[in-house]
Amino acid sequence: MINFENELKKFRPSLEIEDAEEIIYNQDLDDMADVLVGLIKDAKVEDAGHQNRVRS
Repeated sequence: MINFENELKKFRPSLEIEDAEEIIYNQDLDDMADVLVGLIKDAKVEDAGHQNRVRS
């Protein structure tokens, strides 16, 4: 039978997992709100450029 107390004492976290965790948490990722704000800004700039070409 497995002695869970002894198994827990022997447990050592994988170094690869700790490295991956640090990399994942330190990334500066855009969320959907940031993406939408960027798309709206791009659309406004494109529309303004289009408006200026039509008036010229």
